[in-house]
Amino acid sequence: KGEDVDYIIMGQVVPAGCGQVPSRQATLLAGVPESVPSITVNKVCSSGIKTIDLAVQMIQTGRAEIVIAGGQESMSNCPYVLPDMRWGSRMGLPNGKLVDAMVLDGLWDAFYNRHMAIHGSETADEFGFTRQDQDEWALKSQLSAVQAMKDGKLDDEIFPVEIKKGKEVTIFDKDEGPRPATTIEGLAKLPPVFNHKSTVTGELGSVTAGNAPGVNDGGDVCMLMSREMADRLGMKPLFTILDYAEVSQPTKDIATVPGLSIKKILDQNDMTVDQLDVIEINEAFAAVAIVSARSILGMSKEEMYKKVNPNGSAIAYGHPIGATGARILMTLGYELRRRGGGIGVCGICSGHAQGDAMLIRVDK
Repeated sequence: KGEDVDYIIMGQVVPAGCGQVPSRQATLLAGVPESVPSITVNKVCSSGIKTIDLAVQMIQTGRAEIVIAGGQESMSNCPYVLPDMRWGSRMGLPNGKLVDAMVLDGLWDAFYNRHMAIHGSETADEFGFTRQDQDEWALKSQLSAVQAMKDGKLDDEIFPVEIKKGKEVTIFDKDEGPRPATTIEGLAKLPPVFNHKSTVTGELGSVTAGNAPGVNDGGDVCMLMSREMADRLGMKPLFTILDYAEVSQPTKDIATVPGLSIKKILDQNDMTVDQLDVIEINEAFAAVAIVSARSILGMSKEEMYKKVNPNGSAIAYGHPIGATGARILMTLGYELRRRGGGIGVCGICSGHAQGDAMLIRVDK
């Protein structure tokens, strides 16, 4: 019941135009009593998974027994803003520049003054991965996602939402992103997203609309409690959180940090990649997954295609930036359960090259 929850933590990257304390709004609209406090967290794309780490810390320190944590983002509702209008304008149309808050607050490097996708593209160049490498991974993500949806693998993960418009009721229970008609030839025809020449190769960048996520809306939450509390309530956990790791690198090295955070968490637990049953690496761009898995974790192409993102990831499903960190963790847990249990890890990058990873176990 809602009154049994001690705290709610939600990630959201672009709250502009949403009103006060988006986590509090989500709490009350979900029917949770007003007596339950909440907080909104912004660690860019890592927001959703960081909330879960914060929930774990609250439980471990005895400050809470049951915490709901996750993330939310409605990128389609992010507003455009007029930064200079605070100081007024002459009669007629504003003279100031119109700025996309979604890009500025969610996707733009404030230090290099450029889109994070450019960093991803150049990091791929530095590690020797081509546009074709990235398109091939994008194709794999799309086709894996389409097959997972056909097989009903996502049914347990998705809570159907009813949308009422007049007398019509639409039940929204399928992700819109996966594209079953995707081909390698079609991906190869897409132009680079930015007219920017690589400082490594001198050629135009390799990130396209096909090997990167779209603009997406989504939300994801997990309920967390100690094993003792779960036993007391007669609940069987989906997974047990074993450890958490964070890293930070120079901003331009964003594609490396999911791999580095996973490497750190494996070192903390005296484990190797071979001991993992499934790995989830968020596809902020195809370059991120490829650089992290193959160059940082040392996986072969065959190993990566077998073990990483077996049901597709953000290139197909989308990347609502405040929510994805929690989504990849949940997807990992459900996949391990389908396999009868095991150990898995998820890793994600966020703006200015911070990386987060979480290690979990599903009991066999």
